[in-house]
Amino acid sequence: MPQFERQLDLAQPVGGVGEAGNRPAWRDKFDAWMDSKLTDPGFSRWAAGNIFTRWITRRRARQVFDVMAGFVYSQVLLACVRLRILELVKESPRTLDELAQICQVPAAGLQRLVNSAVALRLLAVRGQSRYGLGALGAPVAGHPGIRAMIEHHAVLYHDMQDPVALLRDQVSDGQMVAYWPYVETQGAGSALQTAPRAWEEEKVSRYSQLMSASQPFVVDEVLASYSFARHACVLDVGGGQGTFVSRLAGHAKHLTLKLFDLPQVAALAQDNFKKKDLSDRIEAFGGDFLKDALPGGADLVTLVRVAHDHPDAHVNIILRAIFKALPAGGTLLLTEPMAQASHEAPLGDAYFHFYLLAMGSGRLRTVKELSDMMLSAGFVSVEVLANAVPLQTRILVAKKL
Repeated sequence: MPQFERQLDLAQPVGGVGEAGNRPAWRDKFDAWMDSKLTDPGFSRWAAGNIFTRWITRRRARQVFDVMAGFVYSQVLLACVRLRILELVKESPRTLDELAQICQVPAAGLQRLVNSAVALRLLAVRGQSRYGLGALGAPVAGHPGIRAMIEHHAVLYHDMQDPVALLRDQVSDGQMVAYWPYVETQGAGSALQTAPRAWEEEKVSRYSQLMSASQPFVVDEVLASYSFARHACVLDVGGGQGTFVSRLAGHAKHLTLKLFDLPQVAALAQDNFKKKDLSDRIEAFGGDFLKDALPGGADLVTLVRVAHDHPDAHVNIILRAIFKALPAGGTLLLTEPMAQASHEAPLGDAYFHFYLLAMGSGRLRTVKELSDMMLSAGFVSVEVLANAVPLQTRILVAKKL
């Protein structure tokens, strides 16, 4: 695979960055003093033995260990998914020997896996030496989209074997970039250039199926947080195989629905609509939102998990195209994972920053960054909608005069 420039706007903060320039000088001195103490082995020994501070020391030690061991934890989870252990114990609690026979793994080796899964609360020990679902294993067993993403992460793990090489753009056999089927980025100094990738139907179908499997998390958040009652027609831009609009068709039966994506993807979506008897309510349009005008007629445009896959220059083009396609009084609903501002507790920032880096396109943005881009495109107001699980997505609603 040719080397390429990562599609990151390096002049822009990646999100969640503190405003160091506004910090008073005494804070820098205090932080330096604290750093000197926390890195002093003698102080650490004192804190570990002091009755008032030992709980902090123990908690920090556990947190550091969890960060260090995180890759092993993820591999335990991947093994459980690939062996279908969580699905098996969901059907009925199983003994170690039963699991070993079904999974065709020696009991001695499998014992290490199930013990690890119990420690991570993926499994729980039940009576008579049986294993059942743990608190964290239950959602994985119950949702095929989670399992699809866990399996997909094997691609990400390959590219992150050497994270420094990834940061330096020196991963010559990056699998995440190859997984992205739509465009290939080629290095050209500081300029961003995109060339159409040779279309591979199997690759596009695989990627689209993954997005469709994981999309219900986001769809549920949107449907629970936003009322579509006042809208008549919705256009979903970059809608893939139509998971969102198909669900929306059942949720708001008064709506006329449209989908816009690359021609080959739109064709897959249209086939799905036919299979679901939705062709009379949903129409798929093919085109390139970086070059082509969007279809008109919608009073609401949705942008679901699209912006964070693209660099700022592309997102600005998309937002301007949406603004142009909307009538006066129209609405844009944008939903995707977002970076946390400096005053907010971090959610999925560490994960999404590296996932997008490995994919070779886009970046995680804060609410303010996205809001500013929407306002720059012509929208007059941007509202943040509260939703139940902001880890997987946050929702912005922008208005056009």
